[in-house]
Amino acid sequence: MTLDTAYIRGSMAAILSVLQHSSCPQNIAFHFVASATANATFLRATISSSFPYLNFRVYPFDDSSVSRLISTSIRSALDCPLNYARSYLANLLPPCVRRVVYLDSDLVLVDDIAKLAATPLGDDSVLAAPEHCNANFTTYFTPTFWSNPSLSLTFANRKPCYFNTGVMVIDLDRWREGDYTTKIEEWMELQKRIRIYELGSLPPFLLVFAGNIVPVDHRWNQHGLGGDNFRGLCRDLHPGPVSLLHWSGKGKPWARLDANRPCPLDALWAPYDLLETPFALDS
Repeated sequence: MTLDTAYIRGSMAAILSVLQHSSCPQNIAFHFVASATANATFLRATISSSFPYLNFRVYPFDDSSVSRLISTSIRSALDCPLNYARSYLANLLPPCVRRVVYLDSDLVLVDDIAKLAATPLGDDSVLAAPEHCNANFTTYFTPTFWSNPSLSLTFANRKPCYFNTGVMVIDLDRWREGDYTTKIEEWMELQKRIRIYELGSLPPFLLVFAGNIVPVDHRWNQHGLGGDNFRGLCRDLHPGPVSLLHWSGKGKPWARLDANRPCPLDALWAPYDLLETPFALDS
């Protein structure tokens, strides 16, 4: 997971949910990536005070390495360099870390993460995530992209589907072997010259991986609970069982609870809130 002061409240809730629903919490190691300019001492102390026995390490991420590649997107929060840290995990984590489950900070698990971590990746897949093949894939890229044959042919021999990059099982050995960080950076460099997408760190992942991932049951990412990227309206759960609730989108449960304007499903996040502000429930 990434770690910063803006989302620390969400991160703490996510950590607690992982531990509470794990059959062997002592077996879980957390790898946190924080900006190299962040107050790492404060971040470590915040985690240690609530989870004194947690097995974790904080890795500094040099924002400047990716800042030059970031293009403005439809929501300023998506342009934070730390949003792109998921593309650099293979470089940041030591070689002995061969597989990880990447999680965003705006989610909670209600199932054992070991089940997700054990997802078989087959002979050559690099990552696994829930796919959403009913989503209109063309909307993730601009008309400029689709009208350029040399670009749109990227997906010629694939059946690409949208997947949310907030929950992924990643084989870091295969990532390193395939140098996928460079492949993602190449698309970001092209985006600086020709605007081929609007949505921050997601489209480069789709360009490199869509159609070549191992699909995971949708229960492992009930996403979109934060509404869309503009208004953050309340949403219902998708049909079916739930193992993970994800408040992707503009509306975050802690902000809505503090403002006394929660959505109904925010009540499912609240029990994991360890950093609740004292005045939030006064009225």
